[in-house]
Amino acid sequence: MQKIILLLVLFTLNLSFAQTKKKQILLIGTFHYANPGHDISKINTFNIMSEKSQKELEIMSDKIKKFGPDKIFVEWQYAKQAGLDEFYNKNTDSLFKNSKNEITQLALRTAKKLKHKKLYGIDYRTRFPYDSLMMSMEKANQKDLMKKNTATTEKFQKDNNERMAKSSLTELMLYYNEKERDNEDMQWYLEVANRAGNPDDFTGASLVSNWYKRNLYMYSLIQKLTESKDEKIMVLLGASHVTMLREFLVHDSEFEIVELATVLK
Repeated sequence: MQKIILLLVLFTLNLSFAQTKKKQILLIGTFHYANPGHDISKINTFNIMSEKSQKELEIMSDKIKKFGPDKIFVEWQYAKQAGLDEFYNKNTDSLFKNSKNEITQLALRTAKKLKHKKLYGIDYRTRFPYDSLMMSMEKANQKDLMKKNTATTEKFQKDNNERMAKSSLTELMLYYNEKERDNEDMQWYLEVANRAGNPDDFTGASLVSNWYKRNLYMYSLIQKLTESKDEKIMVLLGASHVTMLREFLVHDSEFEIVELATVLK
């Protein structure tokens, strides 16, 4: 009887130990600080170089440093890692003054404070034939769907531009990482894009599947580049990508999500 009890105790301890050994993943969804204008929705530029925003970035990066990620993954093409390595090793002061994107302003700033040797690029580009999607809707005479697409895009732009105008950088970053936003990010793909076209026209479904593919490939790179010695990692991607990663992480027991709001509190 005592042996059985001992075995049960050991099993419970081992199970507890295994549960505590999950790798922590700090997911940070963001708007694009430099606003290159590549997205369908046109969002106004936010002044990331203002004195207030720069102070907020210092505070955010200090708090992420305290969290202590062992690796930082960013939205830079995986196939161009050599370019990211070269970029990372440029004069830091010059980069902060001249490069407005989130990779420089948040990821690189944090990595330098942690004395990391590099950032890890995980982006994998796929086709996004938006023009073909619109043509498929027109060909199928899907007037209601076209109206819904326009209304959805305009509402997204209006809401985000209003928020840009009145919010601080920290407020924006917390907003883009709210779980409630996940449905908004996914709805367009499934409610609009996937419905596009005649029954024998899968342009819409192809676009959506390419979007899933891009994010799944990025997640695969996170899985493969995270080593056994890494206890904590940070991932900085556009907010819509992070929405997809959340979906994947539900089914991956090796990771547990750490929310940005928890780190910044």
